[in-house]
Amino acid sequence: MSLESILTQIDDMLYTWLLIYLLAGSGIYFTVRTRCVQIRRFKDALQCMMEKKEGDKGVSSFQALMIATASRVGTGNMAGVATAIITGGPGAAFWMWLMAVLGSASAFVESTLAQIYKKKEGDSFKGGPAYYIERALNARWLGVVFAISLIATFAFGFNGLQAYNIVSAFSVYTPDIENSVLPTAIGLILAIAALFIFFSGDVIGKISSVLVPVMAGLYIAVGLFVIVTNITRLPGVLAIIMKDAFNFRSIFGGFTGSCMVLGIKRGLFSNEAGMGSAPNASASATVSHPAKQGLAQIISVYIDTLLICSTTVFLILLTGDWAASGYSGIPLLQQCVAKVIGPIGIHFVTVIVCLFAFTSIIGNYFYAEANILFITKNPVVMAIFRVAAAIMVFIGAGNSLDVAWSLADITMGLEAVVNIVAILLLGKIAFKALDDYESQMARGLDPVFHESNIGLTNTDVWKDRPEDDTPADVGGDTGIRM
Repeated sequence: MSLESILTQIDDMLYTWLLIYLLAGSGIYFTVRTRCVQIRRFKDALQCMMEKKEGDKGVSSFQALMIATASRVGTGNMAGVATAIITGGPGAAFWMWLMAVLGSASAFVESTLAQIYKKKEGDSFKGGPAYYIERALNARWLGVVFAISLIATFAFGFNGLQAYNIVSAFSVYTPDIENSVLPTAIGLILAIAALFIFFSGDVIGKISSVLVPVMAGLYIAVGLFVIVTNITRLPGVLAIIMKDAFNFRSIFGGFTGSCMVLGIKRGLFSNEAGMGSAPNASASATVSHPAKQGLAQIISVYIDTLLICSTTVFLILLTGDWAASGYSGIPLLQQCVAKVIGPIGIHFVTVIVCLFAFTSIIGNYFYAEANILFITKNPVVMAIFRVAAAIMVFIGAGNSLDVAWSLADITMGLEAVVNIVAILLLGKIAFKALDDYESQMARGLDPVFHESNIGLTNTDVWKDRPEDDTPADVGGDTGIRM
């Protein structure tokens, strides 16, 4: 049996028999327990997103949101959506949208927990699932398990896939790209560039946090142009999506390759809600109440899936006979955009893919680095990890489509299982934090959090302070470099 078939079987079993129920079930559970916080408090989420930070140090809620969004927004918004539509059908878009709405409740819970249990180290904050698992569940061993799964997902699974997607963007120029030297050449260039950044710091990462929103804006603008110029076809496309989404014979006849499963897979890969990655960024924000950052992260999920992924959906479905095109993934998207704005559309998509993929490689690495530091601060281990991460970028460039996606799906799934179990166990703490936030809001106050407000005694930065103290000491530089 080939590696490709083994990975495919593991992938199918993981999602068909476990993750699809965990993801959907936890999303529904958190939606009910928070009383639809992702819809009910949408206006608050927008306000929290723009709130100025407390104190002079650290990052604002908006900056932390952009760190998380920059990591979320990548080739999954393009290649992942295109692959899901070709393989599972247009109905996959509906399941992506549904999982974004449900998953945003999970995103609220995990990011609120990350804020509550963040740890101050000097002038910086570190936090995320590994930290709240260790502190709230008193299970460092499980925190280490999560950290290892995140490292495997982001440094190896996701980064290999990002490299593959960059190579696939050039296949339109070199049709027989698999038998050319191009994958090796691109992989080598990417690995060297990545290694340089891994060892030298965050200068390019800071630039990418500015470039990604700009390029995302341009991409959305093209999508809006397509929608406006094809507005008469929009009702028909929406009808096709809904009809295919509820074609139960198709869904249950071939469940593992159905629009439902593929929509959930690609939705999770894109917005990462409940997976435990964004909380690593959320913990770095300087806010007066943990629920504020939990609310802000709802917006990040919406931006990623309801805005950017939807752009890809309509670019593909509104621009021609996508099913008979013979293309998939990035090449399909390139051809669709070219139909609207001409041959320059191919180059436009290529540039965006390269930018999104490479900045995601950087962001993925720093998420992984933060979790390496949770396990050990040994500089030799860190150096070995950096080299191994760069090697995976090189290897990923030469992967096949199925191997690249299966590796990413499997590592992502294992990470999500650990985090979802943890937030289900700790969810009541986030619910109490939400109740405390809403109670203060109802009294006309700007919510300020103390651990005793919800009966905790084991946080690091939310200890009770005298009433005349400012919450400036809860600030600090982000522990995640972008």
